Amino acid sequence: MKTNQYIIDFYNSYDEDNRLKLKHGTVEFLTTMRYVERYIQPSDRVLEIGAGTGRYSHTLARMGYAVDAVELVEHNIEVFQKNTLPNEKITITQGNALDLSAFPNDQYDITLLLGPLYHLYTKEEKLKALSEAIRVTKRGGIIFAAYVISDGCLLDEGFHRGNINVSEYIAKGLLDSQTFAAKSEPKDLFELVRKEDVDDLMSVFPVTRLHYVATDGCALFMREAVDAMDNDTFQLYLQYHFATCERTDLLGVSSHTVDIFRK
Repeated sequence: MKTNQYIIDFYNSYDEDNRLKLKHGTVEFLTTMRYVERYIQPSDRVLEIGAGTGRYSHTLARMGYAVDAVELVEHNIEVFQKNTLPNEKITITQGNALDLSAFPNDQYDITLLLGPLYHLYTKEEKLKALSEAIRVTKRGGIIFAAYVISDGCLLDEGFHRGNINVSEYIAKGLLDSQTFAAKSEPKDLFELVRKEDVDDLMSVFPVTRLHYVATDGCALFMREAVDAMDNDTFQLYLQYHFATCERTDLLGVSSHTVDIFRK
C-alpha cells in the first residue's frame, strides 16, 4: 500500500474536528493560534498546506484574512467545503505538500505546514516539503512547521496507556533499545521525531528560528485530568502552559511541537 493510501484511509474515518474540540485537544490549537496571531498582520495572505478539515484555515478566514488551503484527502476537502461560510475569503485545492508547483514563489506572508510532516518518512521528503513551504513564502514571511514528538508519544501511548507494546517495538527495531528513539514506517501513520532531528532538517535552510514550541505540553499525557477541569482551572492551566511551552527542559514531553521561523 502506498503511503498516501494509508493516510487517506486513516482520515476517511478519523474525526479530527472532534479531537480539536476536547479541552486537551484545544491546547495545541490555542497555542498555535497564539503564535500565529503574534505575527500575522491585517493584510497578510495565508497558505495552509495539509489543511485537513480546515480548523485553522476557517478560523483565520473568519478573522478576515485571505486564506488558500491545500489538502491531500478528498474526504477532508468535502468537510472543509461544508464548513465554509459565504463571507470567507478562502480557497481549497487538492494537492500534495511535496509539490506546490501550482503556487508561485514568494506569495504568502504566513505559511502553515501543520500536518504533512507527521506523515513523511524520509529525510528527503521532509526537506522537500519544507523547501516548498519556504519557496512560496515571501521574504520576511513566517512559516509554522509542526511535528509529532517521539518521547511525548512513547510516554503517553506506550507507558501510560499501553497502546504501544514497548518491548515489541524494540524487538521489531521501531525503538532503539539504548536511546528509545523511534523509527516509523508508513503503516504506522505518524513519523515520530525529536528536536535534534528537527534541528538537523533545518540546518540546510537560510532561515531564522523564532520559536520552537511544545504545542500541547503534557495535555495529552494528562488528558483525562485536563478534560475534567472546570473552566477557571482550565484557563489557569492554559496560562501555565503558555508560560512554559518554550522551556527547553519541557519540550520533549510534548506530543506535538511547532517550529516557527522567518524566511
